[in-house]
Amino acid sequence: MKRFLATLGLLATLSLPSLAVQPDEMLADPGLEARARHISTGLRCLVCQNQSIDDSEAPIARDLRLLIRDQLKQQKSDAEVVQFIVDRYGEFVLLKPRFEANTVLLWLMPFAILLAGFAFAWKRKRAPLNQPQLSDVEKSELRHILEQTSRD
Repeated sequence: MKRFLATLGLLATLSLPSLAVQPDEMLADPGLEARARHISTGLRCLVCQNQSIDDSEAPIARDLRLLIRDQLKQQKSDAEVVQFIVDRYGEFVLLKPRFEANTVLLWLMPFAILLAGFAFAWKRKRAPLNQPQLSDVEKSELRHILEQTSRD
């Protein structure tokens, strides 16, 4: 039983997300640190690409986290900090792209695909099945075979 509980505890510990933010990066002011963490969760790690810089342990993610904290120390707003990072690295750095003219296709394409799928399924359901029809001779032969099998 102890071995089972130890294994269960180890698995629970391994399943927790690792916190990439190091203690030496954290700001003394809890309000600024909370803002920095909030901004960091919305920015993509340029190395990992599917991780936020808050979760990534890549050196560039650490540099970006420090840059964000430096910007916040300079009394910049959250929007100004995000815009500063976007100006440096481009829109790709945003985990959630902005809804703008150049990203409208990105935002609307999933809905268009879903709508097309429903239209295809509806049309397919309403289309008559092209099943071959039996001739009169084939029908009488089939009836004869079924009658013979039912007698047996």
